[in-house]
Amino acid sequence: MSKLTGFRVAVLATNGVEESELTEPVKALRDADAQVTIVSLPQSHIQAVRHDFDRTIQIKVDRTIGDVSADDFDAVHLPGGTVNADSLRGVSEVQSFLRAMQDAEKPIAAICHAPWELVSAGLVLGRTLTSYHTIQDDIRNAGGHWLDREVVLDGNWVTSRQPQDLPAFNRALLDLFSRSAVAVR
Repeated sequence: MSKLTGFRVAVLATNGVEESELTEPVKALRDADAQVTIVSLPQSHIQAVRHDFDRTIQIKVDRTIGDVSADDFDAVHLPGGTVNADSLRGVSEVQSFLRAMQDAEKPIAAICHAPWELVSAGLVLGRTLTSYHTIQDDIRNAGGHWLDREVVLDGNWVTSRQPQDLPAFNRALLDLFSRSAVAVR
């Protein structure tokens, strides 16, 4: 049995998601036998990009944010992409979902611009995290402590800066989720 057999992970994304920040963690999670669900706004597919501008692949959406609950999942992964994170951060269902995940102390993984969603959900106060460098002021203004590191662990959160940090991020994500999976079993 793999470390994450039966562990349910929501991957929350929409159009403009940075392709590698979705596909590489999803591959790592599935290789560890996690059950991964792509959750988005009401649409059948989302458009991935590379570096915010170059369109790449279309990704099939499994469920919509209005049709899921934090009770349906053991963890959430938030991939980046400027347009993706900026689009999701203002959606009340996204904010409520993230607050419910945090209230249940479930693992939250976020990379690049995705911490914007945590800022808008009101979850950053007192937390230590990293992100793409251009949103460090938003994190600080929300009461968070921003560090320029490839990966930052803070309780049930793991955050990372950018696609180049994905190998370290994936290792930390799998470790955090595995520790939580043991507690879930």
